[in-house]
Amino acid sequence: MSAFFNKYYDTLMSPLEKNRFRPVRERLLGQARGNVLEIGSGTGVNFSYYRHADKVIAIEPEPSMLEKSLDRARHSKIPIEVVRAVAEHLPFPADRFDSVVGTLVFCTIPDPAAALREIRRVCKPGGRLLLFEHVRLNHPFWGGLQDWLTPAWKRMCGGCRLNRSTLDLVGQTGFQVLRTEWLYKKLFLIVEARNPD
Repeated sequence: MSAFFNKYYDTLMSPLEKNRFRPVRERLLGQARGNVLEIGSGTGVNFSYYRHADKVIAIEPEPSMLEKSLDRARHSKIPIEVVRAVAEHLPFPADRFDSVVGTLVFCTIPDPAAALREIRRVCKPGGRLLLFEHVRLNHPFWGGLQDWLTPAWKRMCGGCRLNRSTLDLVGQTGFQVLRTEWLYKKLFLIVEARNPD
């Protein structure tokens, strides 16, 4: 089922992208500066929103998604290099990136705490982490429903877990959270954080 999801991801997400996510991505990615690392770039939907980056290196572990992203990378106004890699083992030296971006990706990373530790390692001191994620609702019924649905949802939707508490993980791995913004009845979250000096 994951192969189906990967193949039709852009089609399935198109209504949300057009009606909800586009302005969120534009605003968030407009803050990415300097050398940028994008985690889990998928089909490259973010690539057209970079405006102030010098260069973007985008990692994606899924070959079919990576392949789809290459055309978007070629047509970007900013130089973008797409690399097959996983977030828990980033193939980059320490202190390389000024900004790290992740959008709707931490739900799929098998070990998000390890990924955030790796992001801290490759992010320069004072560098920024910019995230847009869907998260577990802080509600007895709805959060519990997310917990209950997650095993089946994960199998159908490329490993996506509905019940991640990404904001807690960002703080626990040592980032300094500068700003949060809750969207769509607190189902989605923007996080702007800083890698301490």
